[in-house]
Amino acid sequence: MRSPLFKIFLIPITASLLFSCKKNEVFQSDPLSDYIPLSTGKYITYQLDSTVFVNFNTQSEKHIYQEKQVIDLPVPDALGRPSYRVFRYLRDSAGILPWAPAGTFFITPTGKTTELIENNLRYVKLSLPIKQDFSWNANRYLPETPLRQLYSFTNDGDMKLEEWNSSYSDLGATLNLNGKMISNVITINGVNQFDNIPININVFASVDFMQEKYAKGIGLVYQEWAMWDFQPPHDNIPVAQKHGFILKRSMIDHN
Repeated sequence: MRSPLFKIFLIPITASLLFSCKKNEVFQSDPLSDYIPLSTGKYITYQLDSTVFVNFNTQSEKHIYQEKQVIDLPVPDALGRPSYRVFRYLRDSAGILPWAPAGTFFITPTGKTTELIENNLRYVKLSLPIKQDFSWNANRYLPETPLRQLYSFTNDGDMKLEEWNSSYSDLGATLNLNGKMISNVITINGVNQFDNIPININVFASVDFMQEKYAKGIGLVYQEWAMWDFQPPHDNIPVAQKHGFILKRSMIDHN
């Protein structure tokens, strides 16, 4: 018959073994290449909604296009790493006119991250592990005020702060997009900051918002990115102004 002393010692030993097993467990993440597959000739077509501010930034104007992104051959990036050039094309929203070239950007897989480089700006789009609520600083390679030359706003001055971290949510979701059911979708939530919204026309206002959705085996299927500020009328500017942009991409086709 075992003594009570044996039982007393057995409990902490068993607990220690259980803790040790849990501590050594390794989380098995999907590879990043599942959600940004890179192969020459792969394309995705989007409906692209672009809102800009015209007439000396006093009025909003929305433009709707079809956009096609096509992956080209891999080439070395500025750091000598294998990187895929992506050609971007635009045409009318009805898809009647021929495609017109609209620039290029680069996607660089590093193993632990996937980077996008456009206009010499480097963003970390995906990062391991793909796990609920895992977060990373997607803008850590950006210079100060990275978009100031393109848009005369103040929002981009804080793009590397912790509030701009990206994180995963809704892993494995199903998305109804443009009448198509898309499975195995992950969401990346970026910045989500609003100041004086709805707008009080006598007070400065701003919006910073980023969300992206990637589908396994396809790539980016949805993107919403808004960065703009509102300047109320004052002595030098008698009319209120908005500076910045609103972009929305929604996949309509892919191969």
